[in-house]
Amino acid sequence: MGSLQVFLDRFGPSNEAESMWLKNIFTFIYQHLSPAACGSAHSAADQSPAGASCDHSVYELSVCVVEKILEKSCLSTSLPVSYRPLSVSEVLSQQHLACVSNLSWSTNQHRAWAREAELGLPGHRALPRVNLLLIGWLREGRGGEWRLMDSSGSVRCELICPSHLWMNHLVFLHHWNYIPHDASRHDQNRAYLELIGSPVLLCPRAEQGLAAGVGRAELDGAVSVREAASLLRNRVRGQRVSVFGQVGSLCPLLEVSGSIFFFFSLMEDEETVPVLVKDSRLWWSQCVCVGHRVCVTALRVCVLRGWRGNNVLCVTDRSQIHTGYTHTLTGHTHSNTHTDRTHTPHAQHHTLTGHTPADHTHSDHHLLINHEEAEPEEAEPDEDPFQSAVRMKQSRVISYQGTVTKVVSEGVGLYVMDRKVGLCLAYQPSERRRLRAGDQVELRQVHFLYRPCPDLPPSMLCCCLRSSLRVTAFSRVGGATAHPSCPADGVLPRLLLQNNRGVDQYLWTCHLTSQLTHSLVPGELQHHLPPPPPQCVCLLSWKLSETLWTQRGPGPRDIYSEMLDHPHSCPLNQYQVDPSVPQLLSVSDLLQSLRSSCWSSVSLRSLLPPDGSSLSRSQMNSALSWSCRTLSSNPQTGDSLRPRPLQLVGVLQLPSERSEFRQTLQLRDATAAVGCVVTETTEEEDGGQRATFNTAWIGCLVCVRRFTMVTERFLQSEFPSYQHLDQDRFITHRSCRVYLQFSLDHLLILSPSVTMVTSLRLKGEESGRDVTHRKWRVEEESGVGINKRPDEEVSSSVAMSTVPEGGASQACVSMVIKVKHKGGVAWRNTGIWTNRGEEGLQLVFSITALLIGPVVRWGRDPMNGPMMKREVESKREEKVLLVFSGGSACWFPVLQSGHFYRLVAANTQDPSVLIGCRVSGQRGVELHTDSTLQVRPDWRFYTLTRPLLLHTCIQTPPPSVLSVSQVLDCRSEVVTFQGLISERLSLMDRKGQTGHTHSGVRLTVCDQSGRSLCVYLDLSHAPYTPGLLPGNRLLLSGFLRKLSRSGGVYCSLSPVSYITVTSLGDSSRLGPPPAVPSMHLAQLAFSRCVLSKIKGHVVCFLLLQLQWSCSLCGSVYRQVCSSQCGSSSAVFQSRAKVVIDDGTTEAHVWLSGKPVQTLLGLADSQWEGLQRALRFRGHIRVSPRGRGLVTDGDSEDVLLHFLLSLCSSDVICQQVSLTCRKLTNQSSEEVRRFSRGDRDFLTRLPRPLQLTCTHLDPP
Repeated sequence: MGSLQVFLDRFGPSNEAESMWLKNIFTFIYQHLSPAACGSAHSAADQSPAGASCDHSVYELSVCVVEKILEKSCLSTSLPVSYRPLSVSEVLSQQHLACVSNLSWSTNQHRAWAREAELGLPGHRALPRVNLLLIGWLREGRGGEWRLMDSSGSVRCELICPSHLWMNHLVFLHHWNYIPHDASRHDQNRAYLELIGSPVLLCPRAEQGLAAGVGRAELDGAVSVREAASLLRNRVRGQRVSVFGQVGSLCPLLEVSGSIFFFFSLMEDEETVPVLVKDSRLWWSQCVCVGHRVCVTALRVCVLRGWRGNNVLCVTDRSQIHTGYTHTLTGHTHSNTHTDRTHTPHAQHHTLTGHTPADHTHSDHHLLINHEEAEPEEAEPDEDPFQSAVRMKQSRVISYQGTVTKVVSEGVGLYVMDRKVGLCLAYQPSERRRLRAGDQVELRQVHFLYRPCPDLPPSMLCCCLRSSLRVTAFSRVGGATAHPSCPADGVLPRLLLQNNRGVDQYLWTCHLTSQLTHSLVPGELQHHLPPPPPQCVCLLSWKLSETLWTQRGPGPRDIYSEMLDHPHSCPLNQYQVDPSVPQLLSVSDLLQSLRSSCWSSVSLRSLLPPDGSSLSRSQMNSALSWSCRTLSSNPQTGDSLRPRPLQLVGVLQLPSERSEFRQTLQLRDATAAVGCVVTETTEEEDGGQRATFNTAWIGCLVCVRRFTMVTERFLQSEFPSYQHLDQDRFITHRSCRVYLQFSLDHLLILSPSVTMVTSLRLKGEESGRDVTHRKWRVEEESGVGINKRPDEEVSSSVAMSTVPEGGASQACVSMVIKVKHKGGVAWRNTGIWTNRGEEGLQLVFSITALLIGPVVRWGRDPMNGPMMKREVESKREEKVLLVFSGGSACWFPVLQSGHFYRLVAANTQDPSVLIGCRVSGQRGVELHTDSTLQVRPDWRFYTLTRPLLLHTCIQTPPPSVLSVSQVLDCRSEVVTFQGLISERLSLMDRKGQTGHTHSGVRLTVCDQSGRSLCVYLDLSHAPYTPGLLPGNRLLLSGFLRKLSRSGGVYCSLSPVSYITVTSLGDSSRLGPPPAVPSMHLAQLAFSRCVLSKIKGHVVCFLLLQLQWSCSLCGSVYRQVCSSQCGSSSAVFQSRAKVVIDDGTTEAHVWLSGKPVQTLLGLADSQWEGLQRALRFRGHIRVSPRGRGLVTDGDSEDVLLHFLLSLCSSDVICQQVSLTCRKLTNQSSEEVRRFSRGDRDFLTRLPRPLQLTCTHLDPP
């Protein structure tokens, strides 16, 4: 080690620290960089002249290293003892965090650098600084990699436009970033160095002299691109040619059938020649830059199979590349000077250079524009983008320079540049180095698209195989942890490679993947539950997008034509702009949007009828107590929450004990759950709707493609009058309930439950494998599955799996039943303390079922498999009463009358658990009761959609369902009927247990004939029933038919009553009014129809009453209330009775409110003046009684005479069209007394038809 002392004497350390630092440098070079230490590491380099650097002694190399360190160091008088040399293996094993090292930095310079980096990208932290020295050889790695190598190992290097002279050189790195490998994957090959600026060549003299003589003959014989193009057309076997020119395009590295290669093109004027690079020259890919001039030697002409152009230039083993080459007539100029590049500040500007697909020439003068100036060529600012039709647009080929400001998803190749422009790299092979936030990049021949996807930035840049991406400055900040919404496994790009799709479709699928990951895997649960594989979410989003774009893609990609053809052609040339592409929301986002806009989107005055200003205080507050808002998922079918169609993805489940709605199914994702009123289309010819009954839907992951969002608003108020509606202080309580309405026909099964797989298979066997079955087969082959138990709690997430449902192999017993009757669900006192904190109150309901056969033992759960013969007894007619309470009450939404179910009790082989007990009676007394069976929470029901042909006694028809007209005419006390809701009113203002104040509801239901019936509901003892909206059709089972005091028929709840929504109405409004039949008065008198539309003329007024009434007590209001109740507000009320004649008979019609003004023919100003004139007196009554005027007031009263003359004028006798309701308590005859002389005569005369006007058509 005598050379060590000579080395120390050479630099003369001033202290012990410097002496130790010099010894460490010398020892490091001896151990890792000397020829003896390198061994086989240099064998490849020794074969080339450049490998002569290994022959230097350790002493000379150590002196050279220290001198270069002193040149780059910021310390002018001392050695940088804080920096220590580190081998490659030590870097890979010890450095686990991203870092930066710069020998020339002072502390203040580093702080300024870090501050500038963090200000440029808020939310990111600058790379931490380390004081490390890296020395090694730059070698070629696999697939064109540049690697820094010493005796301990090698690490991949990323460089910015490196020189070809650096390869196989011993270098010292003075400024670099280190990005470690992904710790979760334990793959050190993913770690890499980012070389900032030029590395320091440790032996430059010999290398420069050596480079001067390399390839002199080839350079002297170099030809232009124009001459090379003629050689391509006239191929000479064995000929080698050197070509110089400007790089026009640079294609990415491709691997096809195990062969790795890339293309670049040289151009001169209009001529272009392609160059194929492969094998040992792949490292050129980082040396070649678009726009630079190069000379490539020893090229041969070869035939490229698969490309119609055929001939290309291909590199050989003797080929060399010379960058910075300038050709002159007398010779050539070869410039290889590479100055040190510092890490320049991150500029926020960018450059767009426009090109057309047919023109790829690059001039030195670039057209500088920004993307705001480019947008008007693609967009129509004056047009609403969401209302425009679907259009096909052509992309523009441009050049762009900017900064990556956000990594949207590495796995799908999406980034954001300059905070405004999106970047998609999915149509290129995945780069070894993924872009990081803060990278400055230069894009050449990239496609510019405007609004290809409404969920991403409007301006999008997409790279094809002709595009080149070059990092011009590495990021100064550390990369953020990969977010689960951005799966980094490249599943979607691989699917894109297998199934070529349009860029607009791919971009929407990428956004859909992010949304599905958010809605199916919540971040707060990832630490407690294993997340699903990213492949599952990607496959789900891909399959879901396939249903939106049913047409096939543009076909397989021709990679050679895409890279080499002129004019340029690729899948990115054309794209579709569809502003109405569906938008996927999570359940929590949907609920939050609906609840936040519940009251802000409504005016209280709009909730009142047109004559709301004439309502009394109690009438007005009652009208405001309940209101409803319905929104459609599709803006084209009605009012919507968003301007684009909405879709939801979640698992259909039974209601849990924490559910707001206990009588409906719920749709759950990982964020929340929402109640759902669900119907389905029957298999009959009429195609009507019915309530859902198939339990196979429970546990299915579905996409709801069309649905109605319902928000029921509940308001408790004390508004004194109409004028006070804008004062919130009179509102004492308000709340809302949100749920969905949809049909199963509008669901797409993304991942079926095990029972749905069985159901689809059985259906496919009967129908020859229909579309639904084939759809399931696609999902089955992709290996995507969802396992959800129907009674999972809210805290559970959507767990994705590929194994069968747990518990399917457990022993169990079962029996088959047919539901005969279902009772209503209500809160009952069971004497058991519940989780709700209410002693004894549990949800309870019961069903009466017919036993189809005996109890059967099973070795595994049969679920909804085909019914076996041993499960059937042909002559059995035994009934059982199944009682559901507590947790088992969740089966209420899917158990419907007339359907077959298999009841399974798991984890037992004892048949007695399914045998009901009978009520014991006294001796000699026979009890005609059915056996009773208490259903346990862990028992399961499976719908049998295809039961065996049973005995005729079992196949009895279901109980008849009446219409509204039949209920009005029958005399039964308990009825089951169907009807369409035409009106809903809240009746009670009583605070219930749930906090909602209106538990009394009056529904008006009608049938197709127009006859209507009132149904009164008391919901205080039952969970709230959703879906009771005008326009929906209901099945009302077990209701009591009653007669009112006036003789009218109405219905009310009984202990066994229940309501089922069987058909959903129009979602764009609360429900269309029923069709009102038009008829003559003579027909109406003998018709059973209550509501009808008539046309006739007004004969005369029988009564006209105008009054100011107290809004609080209803008394006459004469500046003050006549009853002295203290109220200071009054409402104006009008009432009239007229005689209408249509030519068949006459009728007496009562009118009130706005129709009175219309009938009198008064304008709004005249009507307001009449109200002011009556303000002082408060009340007036005019009784013309036909043509003989009779009044109750003073004959000198001017106002009275005005009204009398108005009622008797010819203007009143006009033709009118009105909708009337017939009074139900009118008698057919009346006894009248007539006097003739001194004798009186009594006779019976037919009583005039009594009607109430509900609507008067304007004249």
